[in-house]
Amino acid sequence: MQHWLVKSEPFKYSWEKFNKDGRTFWDGVRNYQARNNLKLMQEGDLVLFYHSNEGKEVVGIAKVVKEFYQDPTTEDPNWVVVDLSPVETLKKPVTLETIKADEQLRDVGLVKQGRLSVMALKREEFDRILELGS
Repeated sequence: MQHWLVKSEPFKYSWEKFNKDGRTFWDGVRNYQARNNLKLMQEGDLVLFYHSNEGKEVVGIAKVVKEFYQDPTTEDPNWVVVDLSPVETLKKPVTLETIKADEQLRDVGLVKQGRLSVMALKREEFDRILELGS
């Protein structure tokens, strides 16, 4: 199993809306590195849901329920989506400030590549963020 982090601006698609929907396809990715990460996601992989711009915090856990396919919002064959479902809301959100201050997370993609919207996490990074959110 692999671990990931995806970002969404809460005013565009919030964790609360995601929970109400129960499932969504993760669209709008227009960066090749982020797209390549979508292509690597496998059914059952766990994903941290991060509110970007407003809040700047990890708020929940999702899982991949369908592997990549053509993004239905564009005819451009370069872009893909995966389907995600919510799993659990963190007891307390883990802020970017907390992540940056944590010695175990100093090399996490969220800090090193702040603009990337879909990124891989090491198992230890994923577990540490969950620990901080409990």
